[in-house]
Amino acid sequence: MTYSFLQHYWWLVVSLLGAILVFLLFVQGANSLVFSLGRTPQERRLVINSTGRKWEFTFTTLVTFGGAFFASFPLFYSTSFGGAYWLWMLILFTFVLQAVSYEFQNKTGGIVEGRFAWVTKLVGAPTFQTFLVLNGLVGPLLLGGAVATFFEGSNFMIDKASLTSPMLAGGAGQSISYWGNASNGLDALLCPWVLVLGLAVMFLARTLGTLYIINNVDNDDIRSRARRQLLASAALFVVLFVVYLVHLLLKDGYAYTADGTIVMEPNKYLHNLLALWPVAVLLLIGVVLVLWGIVKELDLPVAHSLAGNSKFSGIWPAGIGTVLTVLCLLLLAGWNNTAYYPSTADLQASLTIENSSSSLFTLKTMFWVSLLVPFVLAYIVYCWRKIDSQKITAEELAQDSEAY
Repeated sequence: MTYSFLQHYWWLVVSLLGAILVFLLFVQGANSLVFSLGRTPQERRLVINSTGRKWEFTFTTLVTFGGAFFASFPLFYSTSFGGAYWLWMLILFTFVLQAVSYEFQNKTGGIVEGRFAWVTKLVGAPTFQTFLVLNGLVGPLLLGGAVATFFEGSNFMIDKASLTSPMLAGGAGQSISYWGNASNGLDALLCPWVLVLGLAVMFLARTLGTLYIINNVDNDDIRSRARRQLLASAALFVVLFVVYLVHLLLKDGYAYTADGTIVMEPNKYLHNLLALWPVAVLLLIGVVLVLWGIVKELDLPVAHSLAGNSKFSGIWPAGIGTVLTVLCLLLLAGWNNTAYYPSTADLQASLTIENSSSSLFTLKTMFWVSLLVPFVLAYIVYCWRKIDSQKITAEELAQDSEAY
């Protein structure tokens, strides 16, 4: 296991975690449609309890994604999570708001829960449901924008000499990386292409959310509304994604030479796609699966003729396709001598998998630990199947004292 192999391996692992996270944003996507899918309090509870079974998976994957980045590429962690902290703080705030909204919207009974019933009475369940909608819109938008900075760049600078600099008079060491302006990451939202990909991820989350609700909720009215929402969300997602993909393949990219010098290369990401042909094949398969999953659930005659009479729900091909597509895009950002976190303030400060990774010893040690990941995934699949062994119904909510 060479150092280069381990660096590429851990970029693959981080990219896979990021891809799974984007798929799990279906929770946020469904929550953003709470008031559109549920016209009555009972229907809204069905939607919320459906996503409430899975929101911990999304939050845990987000934390694991950050932890894997910290362990394998610590310079990125300190630069992005430390420098662009307002962007990441907003993301984390919306997810914390989501957790609070789930837990408090129906706290009306029980010895422990009763102590907090006044919160629900004071604020009201609709307010907490509005917070879920806010998380469903802002969370995917900002996460998609953060991913876009892998291609569009961020305004940061790095001073590696500060690692060995003496302590300052106040007792604090100088930071190795710092932001080029006072926005601390929010300036990324001023880039139109960052917003395009952010909006594409947001509408993808809404698309996956409607597909999940169609599969998981046993209510014909909610399913009918979900299919109407699916057409609008999917259409906007496809348009935004195609526009950004064309832009990505035609734009100048950030490459680095054998000595680590960062250079601009015309059509860099198109070159990556051609050079990494297995990634290109997986990308094509992923896109086809996403489109197939969408078309299968559209309430249109042409959709039924194209998708056939298969019995499985559209969330599964669309979900697998989402993971493959996002995985391939992230691999294009880091493999084939590409700077995965470009700096618009100082080109030579751009981060690559070679200049930002942990030591050989750390990457090798974590490699053996990562072999446990398949067992963890198998446990998640087992829990998922047990949770979804039956579709959620109004009768189940009436009998479940722990329901949201």
